[in-house]
Amino acid sequence: MREILGKRRRSLLARLRGGGGPRPEAPPAAPARAVAWGWPVLPGAGTRRDGSCGCPRGADCPVPGAHPEDPGLLAATTDPRMVGWWWTSRPHAPLLLATGGRAPCALSLPAAVGPAAVAELARRHVTPGPVVAGPTRWALLVTPYELPELGELLHAQDGVPSSLRFHGAGGYLPLPPSVTAAGGVRWEREPVMEDGRVLLPGAAELLDVLVAAGTLAPDPGSRLAY
Repeated sequence: MREILGKRRRSLLARLRGGGGPRPEAPPAAPARAVAWGWPVLPGAGTRRDGSCGCPRGADCPVPGAHPEDPGLLAATTDPRMVGWWWTSRPHAPLLLATGGRAPCALSLPAAVGPAAVAELARRHVTPGPVVAGPTRWALLVTPYELPELGELLHAQDGVPSSLRFHGAGGYLPLPPSVTAAGGVRWEREPVMEDGRVLLPGAAELLDVLVAAGTLAPDPGSRLAY
């Protein structure tokens, strides 16, 4: 018995020192790219075969498949070993970006007006950064902002439609090629790297156009969707 316990103890010490046992595999391409961009990510809850959320709320979940569950949002990381471990165990899990802090924030609006908003930005010679296109919403990634800064920007507007949403610190956003209950998520505009970082506009550069576009979209109510 002592010999068996001794072997187990040595095996555990070896794993803790990185000298033995299985190692987390490298993450799949999409999570690995996000980590390379310096974006903290984590797996989403995913969906069941019937389309309901993989979390305990099931069919009553307001964002089926596209939210953190286990682990929680605070576990989001840029550590490739942990990310590799997660997606080795859950290869089809949605890829979630934890927004805010040092990570990008985002402004999102209904998909029905997303293309027109991006086209209007181009007409004004404003270059948007990465644009995530989902079946129900489009999200434009921007430089990190704090709540006081966002409040000042919104206060300067005559009005802000409820269809426009803000993803800052403590928020999250599904990244391509995630599949949620609403459908697949893709890049309308992929991230572009320069000097080792992803190019992102400020929220102030996009806000006027997105507010105007949001006023043309129907109010989706309180139920979130991606």
